[in-house]
Amino acid sequence: QVQLLESGGGLVQAGGSLRLSCAASGRTFSQYAMGWFRQAPGKEREVVATISWSGTTTYYADSLKGRFTISRDNNKNTVYLQMNSLKPEDTAVYSCAARLSSLAWSAPAVPSWYDNWGQGTQVTVSS
Repeated sequence: QVQLLESGGGLVQAGGSLRLSCAASGRTFSQYAMGWFRQAPGKEREVVATISWSGTTTYYADSLKGRFTISRDNNKNTVYLQMNSLKPEDTAVYSCAARLSSLAWSAPAVPSWYDNWGQGTQVTVSS
């Protein structure tokens, strides 16, 4: 098991940027596939981006490609989500998720595959 703590959320104007961080406990972070997901009020949780434990595979929701970037620093046990050109429709609670994986290239986009979740951080984009 790994514990996850997100930070970096807040209020930003449309067109602005935020960088979310997800710090993980545990010595095996480098073996965890990681993902960022979001949930807006009244909507289902959806994938934002995922990254394999090796960092060689990333996945992005089609609507977010080119604006969001996921990365990880295994030395710091942290995964990041850089969000640029934010839009009001990006407003949501953003959560990071993790799962131990034996596959260096695996970065599933399905929320149910992940078995460790953070509490989430609110991102609000004003128009």
